[in-house]
Amino acid sequence: MTDDADEEAETDGGQHVQAYTVRLELVDEPGELLNALQPISEHGANLLSIFHERGNVTPRGHIPVEVDIECPPDRFENIVQSLRDAGINVIQAGAERYSEELTVILVGHLIDTDLSDSLTQFQTTSRAEVVDVSLSAPEGTEGVSSARLRLATEADRAEEVLETVRDIAEEKDIHVIEPQLAGGSA
Repeated sequence: MTDDADEEAETDGGQHVQAYTVRLELVDEPGELLNALQPISEHGANLLSIFHERGNVTPRGHIPVEVDIECPPDRFENIVQSLRDAGINVIQAGAERYSEELTVILVGHLIDTDLSDSLTQFQTTSRAEVVDVSLSAPEGTEGVSSARLRLATEADRAEEVLETVRDIAEEKDIHVIEPQLAGGSA
């Protein structure tokens, strides 16, 4: 009997397929999403979902896009290379390991306390991945700012991830607004 996380479906002439997530940065121009999907289609991957939040931009001013696909493992690297060959900025590509997303809001002097360092600490110390960041700094780099973070983690590690976020935020005098986890009290 196999564990659900390791279970693979059989398709494509009996070949095993696996789910993958590819995170991209796209220029905000007509046709860019279609250009990114073309190599995926050409290599016979099945599109599972697309998360495209046009209102958000990366630090480089591009649109973050998360594409979930499934394909035989031997095709995945070819898909990633084809995306890069097509001029698509691939931020991350790999087997999907995460099953839960958490959204937290940070409020404080985020820029002064090095938001980039905080994000790196969240990822390296909590076995979570920062999927998306949206920063608002209406008073400029010197004032109080806020950031919305989407963190992906394994389902049984959500509380551990939040504890890490709390600890790092406390060290930097940052306030955290966090989600209520299942089983928590109101």
